[in-house]
Amino acid sequence: MANNPQNYLIAGNDEHGINPPTIGKRTPMMPYINRQIYENEWNFAVKNVFLADCLRIGFYIFDVKPNRQDTSISNRVIAVNRAQPNCVVTFGYNAFGDPNTFSSPNGVEVFYSPLNIYPQRSQALSNNVYDEILSHTDLYGRGVKTLDVGMLSNVRTVATLIEAGFMTNFDEAKLMLDPDHINDVGRATCHGVCNYFDVDYVPIKDMTFPTLRIGSRGRFVRYLQFMLKIKGYAVGTVDGVFGTNTQNAVRAFQQANGLVDDGVVGRNTWYKLNNLYPTARVLKRGSYGEEVRYLQQKLYSFLYPVGTIDGIFGTNTENAVKEFQREHGLSVDGVVGNNTWEMLQNRANSRQLPTSTQQNDSAQTSTDVE
Repeated sequence: MANNPQNYLIAGNDEHGINPPTIGKRTPMMPYINRQIYENEWNFAVKNVFLADCLRIGFYIFDVKPNRQDTSISNRVIAVNRAQPNCVVTFGYNAFGDPNTFSSPNGVEVFYSPLNIYPQRSQALSNNVYDEILSHTDLYGRGVKTLDVGMLSNVRTVATLIEAGFMTNFDEAKLMLDPDHINDVGRATCHGVCNYFDVDYVPIKDMTFPTLRIGSRGRFVRYLQFMLKIKGYAVGTVDGVFGTNTQNAVRAFQQANGLVDDGVVGRNTWYKLNNLYPTARVLKRGSYGEEVRYLQQKLYSFLYPVGTIDGIFGTNTENAVKEFQREHGLSVDGVVGNNTWEMLQNRANSRQLPTSTQQNDSAQTSTDVE
């Protein structure tokens, strides 16, 4: 018989910061969008998916670094040891060589420390997470390895560190912005944690979500609150109690997605909140909501500038859609229907590195971690 997830507290940690960005922790300059992608853009996003999925399964969670500022390792270790979680999962992204030049090393590595007070358990957790990430992504597997850093060796709990790609690899740099890849890695990591603790993992598409309203309590309320919070809605404390703040946040979310703003979380609100089938809707200028936000994120990860990712299909989004359609032999109408959606689901259709851009094909070695 599987264990009860409510018996476990899971900690999630993201490396570095974005406000301000941690110096040096970024990709080379990305062509077409003319900017660098900072490591914490990935780390923070995938950590939130991981923690949300843990809540959905029924775990309790502890966010080691909920703010966007970089925080010292020692302070994060103190926070973890005070919280006493059953494990801590840290998310990072790797780099190789000259940080201003794209290079060939690629793939996912997962680390544990032999100096952790539970080295064998940490290795077992790392193996479970690594296996699930390989099963749910097309990342090249570089293995489970040992590393002596504070978030692995100094925390008094089982610990693992995931480096799910290389910022200095052009294709994996683009993945840092891809909403599907972010979801795949975050949920695969939760799946690996479930396997380690012998907890049943239910894929989100197979889960039945209850109707929630003011006065509701429990794990699904915590999940709802956390999902609203990471989408930018003010819910107050994620405490599993559906009060006035949560109701107001639900209504704001419903308004932003063209739903009846009654503050009741039923099938339609869950559908929009989880955004499981974003390609099912035809989008065009004037559309808005979670599907448009997903479209903007996909186009941007394919290196098509969309302006602000705000869930509103305006001029910039329309221009990006038309440019994508033009470059892929589609009807250039700015309408995202079946054919455009199909092309956007294939990462091979993202923009490629210009031939004039230098790429270093050095051997696959080196790790850039704290």
